[in-house]
Amino acid sequence: MSTIAHITLEHFTAFAALDQALSPGVNVIIGANGTGKTHLLKVLYAACAVTVGEDRDKGFALKLRNVFNPFEGRMGRLARRITTSVTTRGVVTLTGRATKLSFEFSNHTVLPDRVTVTGESAWKKHTLTSAYIPVKEMLAHAPGFLATTANREIAFEEIYPDILKRAYLPKLMGPPGQSRQRLLTALQESIEGKVITKGEYFFLKNRQGNLEFTLLAEGMRKLALVWLLIQNGTLQSGSVLFWDEPEANLNPALIGKVVDVILELQRQGVQVFLTTHNYVLLKEFDLRLRPGDQIHYMSLFRDDSGTVSANGGESYLDLNPNAIADTFDALYDREIRRSLGGV
Repeated sequence: MSTIAHITLEHFTAFAALDQALSPGVNVIIGANGTGKTHLLKVLYAACAVTVGEDRDKGFALKLRNVFNPFEGRMGRLARRITTSVTTRGVVTLTGRATKLSFEFSNHTVLPDRVTVTGESAWKKHTLTSAYIPVKEMLAHAPGFLATTANREIAFEEIYPDILKRAYLPKLMGPPGQSRQRLLTALQESIEGKVITKGEYFFLKNRQGNLEFTLLAEGMRKLALVWLLIQNGTLQSGSVLFWDEPEANLNPALIGKVVDVILELQRQGVQVFLTTHNYVLLKEFDLRLRPGDQIHYMSLFRDDSGTVSANGGESYLDLNPNAIADTFDALYDREIRRSLGGV
């Protein structure tokens, strides 16, 4: 089973240089706004997407453009903005370091077919079924969306129609097996029902009947989406999940359940990449890890020159700087000072 093992980026969007090993389990990416967390997820997702389905025919450069959707579709706008001409490079490596997908273009490159991509044929011999869950929930907006994006030029990155296409897939044939059933049951308890579709509409079926998704809290809709992706086999051993800020619009009481689901997916062979700004989510990972769980933390930050750098570690407490922990430490210090009367 292949997993993404390593990524290097040079002069790509916010990154001057990034060189990071990745975990075959859970990869947690933190950092202040504007340090490239979502961009990192999108590069890796594009690399996975071109190994399956209709995206195999598009090619990596076109998929990369579509998931970023730069102004006028100009590839060069994904180059790091500096005062001189610049060459952008990137390499994504699978386990074993034998299979690599590389790309190169300049800030003057316009069309995807002008991007130099190497290793794509060998890369596509591997199947990396993937799903990208964006911060903005899409199931409530599903009716008519795919038809619109197929026939109109609209300002949506391709991650949005992609996740709807995966959500619409029918359930797998046969019983789900004990491990998948545990996950489905845990999510059903959290959302208090099951998800059904009628045409292009999603409903939560529970004791109250069929509730259309526009009536549900956004955080609950995201959990319902994960239920769908597990039920229809998008998320199973060998697949990759990208989840941008899973805590967004979610009651903190449910974050522990989300962490349990992510860790269980990892135990079942799903590689996970997620971004977060949330201390509770980090702490829930710390408290719920079991022996044998594989997790890697990455902190993206701007150094004194303003360049984005990265540090990695096996514990979020090992990261320095740590934008989340530093903020909560500062809050705690302020609370102590106030309780002591400003001393």
